[in-house]
Amino acid sequence: MNISQKMIEQTLELLSPIHLGEMDSIQLMNRIDTKYLTTEQVLSEILRDAAGRGYRALETEGTKISSYDSLYYDTPELQMFLDHHNRRLVRQKVRTRTYVGSGQTFLEIKRKNNHGRTKKKRTEIDPAAFRDFRTDPSAPALLEKYSVIPAGRLSPALETVFRRITLVNAARTERLTIDTALCFRNHRTGREVSLQDAVVIELKQDGRAQSEMKEILLEHRVKPVRVSKYCIGITLTDTSVKSNRFKQKVRLIEKTIDKKLITT
Repeated sequence: MNISQKMIEQTLELLSPIHLGEMDSIQLMNRIDTKYLTTEQVLSEILRDAAGRGYRALETEGTKISSYDSLYYDTPELQMFLDHHNRRLVRQKVRTRTYVGSGQTFLEIKRKNNHGRTKKKRTEIDPAAFRDFRTDPSAPALLEKYSVIPAGRLSPALETVFRRITLVNAARTERLTIDTALCFRNHRTGREVSLQDAVVIELKQDGRAQSEMKEILLEHRVKPVRVSKYCIGITLTDTSVKSNRFKQKVRLIEKTIDKKLITT
């Protein structure tokens, strides 16, 4: 654990905890999602300001930082990646996700419509099916109902591991996910890369309410950015795929952290 990560953990102690049962009451019916990019050092300052304005941090199993392991599936020609790259309005992503602390594993389908709204459907699966969801009997039904691509055409493409912090404001009109220690492993090329001290923040807010977090981020000169972890991971680990649109995002990450991203 580096110095910045230690500072983040120490600063999180300033935020009162909120637990999963309370999270169920946060209904963002008119939700707007906005992503931001920053560094671990700036994140510590953001968390300090958030604590001062009454934000609370989700605590599960005694910790405010949870580890996630996600595996994205795609077709042999990476149709879901290319749909995003080619700006197709209606698109989807399919992944399995394990919450490392609890061991719970889900198959998830995220679909974006032509109005920019994203809906997620998921079903809990056996943790042993993380690397091949088709081995779980409940998975095919979800794919058949919600996926435009049949299960038989999908195979593991990119694994993403990261640590997540979740914040909620006092009025419960916004939720913030903060992803750190992001690492990618391409299951087809075998290449791996770390985003080092880059931090991806996603603000989910009630569009009718004022956002204090937006004000905090503006104070720290953290600006909105459109970024997909899956697309960045594929761009960095597969040089054979068409990815011109996302290379500028890679350069933005490198500029933000002032380091080159090295793929191994």
